[in-house]
Amino acid sequence: MEKLFEQVVKFGIVGIIAFFIDWGILNLLVIFLHMNATVAATISFLISLCFNYLASMKYVFVHRDDMARWMEMLIFLLSSAIGLLINDAIIWCCTSVIIDPSVAVTNHPRYTLYANIGKLIATVVVAVWNFVIRKWLLDAPDPSKPVNEHSAAHRLGTWSLTHGPGAAHRMQKAEQTADASTPTSEHKR
Repeated sequence: MEKLFEQVVKFGIVGIIAFFIDWGILNLLVIFLHMNATVAATISFLISLCFNYLASMKYVFVHRDDMARWMEMLIFLLSSAIGLLINDAIIWCCTSVIIDPSVAVTNHPRYTLYANIGKLIATVVVAVWNFVIRKWLLDAPDPSKPVNEHSAAHRLGTWSLTHGPGAAHRMQKAEQTADASTPTSEHKR
């Protein structure tokens, strides 16, 4: 439980930094370039996502030894794509459904306010989504406990090691390691 609390705190710190990157770019694009809030939110989300991936995998989550890096990145990208859709849907609702989209031209400060309210709501929803999915599929199991071989993360991970980029090399290396550890018959003197 202590490890989970520590992860939540680290995830929160990374998330706060990513939020300020995302929020800052969103506001620069909406306020100064008068860009559509949903388009601006997509751009700012993708930029902050790069920071979030690097920081999350370095400081928050531990790489699973039973998962290839390409699968880790694929899961991260797919979960982030869903997060982006959630983000954009909430901001679109706040700037195109709750208020008339013409407010972007006629009352730009109000439009910006609704874009920021949408961003705050989206940040909370997407943060919960990201933590749950990454904890479930990307975080390495506790080394003091046995690996749950029936878990979705373990099955995806072991499959990824035998399929996809670098699989043939990993299989060959595993065979060489197994051959090296097999005892050979000694010559009689």
